[in-house]
Amino acid sequence: MQVDWLIEARWIIPVEPEGAVYEDHALIVDGGRILDLLPAEEAHRRYDASQRKTLAQHALIPGLVNAHTHAAMTLMRGIADDRPLREWLQDHIWPLEQRWVSESFVRDGVDLAIAEMLRGGVTCFNDMYFYPEVAARQCIRIGMRAAIGMILVDFPSNWAQTADEYFAKGLALHDEMRHQPLVTTGFAPHAPYSVSDPVFRRMQTLAAELDCPVTVHLHETADEVSEGRRAYGMRPFKRLQQLDVLGPQLVAVHMTQLTDEEIAALAESGASVVHCPESNLKLASGFCPVHRLLQAGVNVAIGTDGAASNNDLDVLGETRTAALLAKAVAGDAAALPAHTALRMATLNGAQALGLGDQIGSLSVGKYADCAAVKLGEIETLPLFDPVSDLIYAASRHHISDVWVAGRHLLNDRELTTLDTAEICDRSEGWRHKLRAADKEIET
Repeated sequence: MQVDWLIEARWIIPVEPEGAVYEDHALIVDGGRILDLLPAEEAHRRYDASQRKTLAQHALIPGLVNAHTHAAMTLMRGIADDRPLREWLQDHIWPLEQRWVSESFVRDGVDLAIAEMLRGGVTCFNDMYFYPEVAARQCIRIGMRAAIGMILVDFPSNWAQTADEYFAKGLALHDEMRHQPLVTTGFAPHAPYSVSDPVFRRMQTLAAELDCPVTVHLHETADEVSEGRRAYGMRPFKRLQQLDVLGPQLVAVHMTQLTDEEIAALAESGASVVHCPESNLKLASGFCPVHRLLQAGVNVAIGTDGAASNNDLDVLGETRTAALLAKAVAGDAAALPAHTALRMATLNGAQALGLGDQIGSLSVGKYADCAAVKLGEIETLPLFDPVSDLIYAASRHHISDVWVAGRHLLNDRELTTLDTAEICDRSEGWRHKLRAADKEIET
């Protein structure tokens, strides 16, 4: 049978069924989707592939899902480091955004972010930023999968001035992308402290009509919770409950401040949580109770946050940090096993974004979004368990190949749809502009 791809690997880790690891198997891809997963010898007998890839020392895994980031902010990597969240945002990031964020800023920042993510095995990201239509079009041009946020915030920005304009531009983006296989859309209200009740109510009505996810920063810091109580007489989580935002469409990011009652409500509602451990650590925001959430049955995914507060988009590294941190916070070395961590970085992220039936596992019928990790290197030997090696020893530099919908976007560490030298040159240009502007802000 003639097919597009036969990808043979030493190990294939499909994520579904849970805990499965197939040795010396092959993934068959045709028309951008997974057609078969079977022993390599049988695959060679049954299929005649136009393209073949032999990964003798590799694990083939589902593409990683970065369930929360601000892609264009990669151009701000390293600006105003080592400052508390409020000072970092209000005194540096927001003033720089007001001055510089534009279509060209977002285009160049998204290109840089996608290049970094592809080289780290990421095949899908959930974005929240201004000029989302620019980000969406860049994804289509490059071949990257993304869930693009229709951002909502109460203050005017370079992209929109009023609530009506934010909604109008967001809905125009939704209409433009509704038939695009690589790009989906969802609402992205920034946070309870930056979005008013009327905007939340209007958004929730539209989200129900469009059946799309809602991503929001929630309970990121103790200060946010305290301010919410002062301003509204209740915790932000309770406020979103009363506004009917809590539900299976909700993607709640950070969640470092949670009570047992809130965890139970999350589980009952079917909402998802995105854990961004390295951003939370760097900004001293607190610790997400991942083990308690998982025990309660909450879907927990992995996100990097933006590179301005992380300072990278390394989902594999983020997953290792999440696994180790969960053990320390729970006081239990078994709190977050390697297989569970890998699921958080793949299928759980896909499910949070409403894409669990399309990506997140190497299952027949799903899109062929996958990444190859070379485990035959000094840093990963000797190898006793490929999943353990993947989570606790391997790094993003061991990612050799990436496919999105069967399209080979990273081939032996080389990007196939992006010009690396051009991206570096444009990024350097933005460094000069942003550094000069940040110095002016400080003075």
